[in-house]
Amino acid sequence: MSDLQPSRLEKLRIVEGFLRHQLGQVEKWIAEEQQRQAEQRRGQERRPPVPDWMLEVGIGAGKPPVAVHVGGCHMSGKRVHGISRDEARRALTDGVQACTHCRADTQLGVLE
Repeated sequence: MSDLQPSRLEKLRIVEGFLRHQLGQVEKWIAEEQQRQAEQRRGQERRPPVPDWMLEVGIGAGKPPVAVHVGGCHMSGKRVHGISRDEARRALTDGVQACTHCRADTQLGVLE
């Protein structure tokens, strides 16, 4: 009856095989994570710099300007594009609203 039972050495070999399999899985996960981090770094390096000033435009025909934001303002929408300091001042003096959160008008020294 003892011949049917695996020996201690056989049991250890089974555990060794299982651990090798697990180690292979962990090594695969490490390689995938390293690749993900490298891709993320490359994406951040290639991202264009945040403009100093942004103009948010509305939707519809002509896409009228809606607000002037300081670059990086968390309240700016998806329909923004970078503009120069002079363009931002001109937009504010032409009646475009300043963002109420970043207060681009205060930053530019243009108050209503």
